[in-house]
Parts: sequence; structure tokens; C-alpha cells
Amino acid sequence: QVQLVESGGGLVQAGGSLRLSCAASRRTFSNYHMGWFRQAPGKEREFVAAISRSGGGTGYSDSVKGRFTISRDNAKNTVYLQMNSLKPEDTAVYYCAADRTALLHTTLRWYDYWGQGTQVTVSS
Repeated sequence: QVQLVESGGGLVQAGGSLRLSCAASRRTFSNYHMGWFRQAPGKEREFVAAISRSGGGTGYSDSVKGRFTISRDNAKNTVYLQMNSLKPEDTAVYYCAADRTALLHTTLRWYDYWGQGTQVTVSS
């Protein structure tokens, strides 16, 4: 079992930046690929970014590529999402998730553990 706690959300103006953090409870954090997903009101949860166990591999949705950066610090059991050039359409609840399978995935069904989410609101 892995418990995940997100932080760093808030209200920011368009063009601004935020850095989200997700702290994991287990020392075996490095055994998990990690992902960030988001869900806007009335919409389905969607993939944002993912990072491999070692941090050597990453993936991004087209909507955030070039603006968001995912990273991790296995010594601190933490994964980050640096969000720059934020747009109003980035407004959503952001969730981190852990995947214990072998491959790095971009779809929700592969992720076994989820945090409670942190709200990001981007004003125009």
C-alpha cells in the first residue's frame, strides 16, 4: 500500500507558475512509476505527465508538453510537477498516482494508488 499526499495547488493568474508536490509514504517509492492526472469540472480525469522509477523516462500529454515538467526525488519519496505558462484551461484538481507495473503508462487503469488531489485554479 502506498499513501500519496499532494500539495502546492492554489490560485494563479494566466501565465504564472506553480509547483505541485506529491509525497509518498513508502520507502519503496523508487519501485513505482509515478504519474500526474487532472480532472476539470464535468470532465473525465486525464493524463498529464508520467515519470519512470529512476526518473530517466518521462511522458507528457500534448496539452502540457513544453510547459510542464515532471521530476522526482527518490531520496525524499516525492514527485513534482512544475507548471509554467499556465492557462485557464489548466484549471482542475490534480492527482498524483503510483504504478507498480513494468512499463511507463499514460492511462488511468494502470495506476494502483491515488492521492486525494490538489486544486489548481488559473484566472484569466
